[in-house]
Amino acid sequence: MASEVCCVGVAYSVTLASFGTARDADLLAAYLDRYLRRPDLPYDQTVVMGALQFIDLNLGGGQADRFREPGGLWQQWLQDAPHTQAAWDPAPSNLSLIRRLCAFVDECAEAR
Repeated sequence: MASEVCCVGVAYSVTLASFGTARDADLLAAYLDRYLRRPDLPYDQTVVMGALQFIDLNLGGGQADRFREPGGLWQQWLQDAPHTQAAWDPAPSNLSLIRRLCAFVDECAEAR
């Protein structure tokens, strides 16, 4: 999911969340495996986590759980990333964002 233009990570995340397959969850998890280890590259980690949680809620896969467990990559990233505050977890607000964007996509598709 290399971002070659600004904000493309949000578009990729919404697209994968809208499809919502196990393969889409795998792609999002692979992104997190790579970029949660890079707090110096704070790009789309929060919205990708929201998309992965969205898919998990629909499929019951639980892939986001391994990142969010105590001491896991998500907690480490929150502590190490220069732009975040370790006490504030942006994942719930990004899950809400993904839900709203996927609902918008569904609404647009139904209007066709």
